[in-house]
Amino acid sequence: MSGRPEKHSLTLKGHRTSVSLEAEFWREFRRIAAARDMPINALAAEIDAERDPEVGLASSIRVFILREALTST
Repeated sequence: MSGRPEKHSLTLKGHRTSVSLEAEFWREFRRIAAARDMPINALAAEIDAERDPEVGLASSIRVFILREALTST
């Protein structure tokens, strides 16, 4: 595992935002989006809309990925 977060830009509701995730999380996030046949920005927008406003988007994405991994096993 690289350990160092990588910053990528996403578009949510027409606005650009940067999200920092480790490379492994980005790979899995892209895989999940592809499996759902949806763009990564659309999946990020869904997570953003459902998250607690007190929790950051990057943390919400990590928890989403973890939950997906746990439910697919």
